[in-house]
Amino acid sequence: MDVLFIQYPKCSTCKKAQKWLDERGVEYADRHIVEQNPTRDELEAWWQASGLPIRKFFNTSGMLYREQNVKARFEAGMTDQEALDLLASNGMMVKRPLLVIDGTPLQPGFKEALWEQAL
Repeated sequence: MDVLFIQYPKCSTCKKAQKWLDERGVEYADRHIVEQNPTRDELEAWWQASGLPIRKFFNTSGMLYREQNVKARFEAGMTDQEALDLLASNGMMVKRPLLVIDGTPLQPGFKEALWEQAL
């Protein structure tokens, strides 16, 4: 199983998720979401594979989300393609942590029961 753990080291939820993975002996590739921001192609592939609305991939509690008024942009009709471009523009825009297993992401964020079931 190929596991990619995308996280921001200063994020308390990411730290909790990483500890959870380590305690269970899960082998994973660790990726810093800002230093190695997911590409537009990666984001599009993960979004398509997830079956989730594109909105689920946004870090809605982040300062950048509020500064760029993303909620209003969605309400004004931002397309999925425009949303992907925005997500790819800055790793801090992406909800984290993001766990990608064999190319398919779980729901963004740390949901212990979901992760347990998937792993």
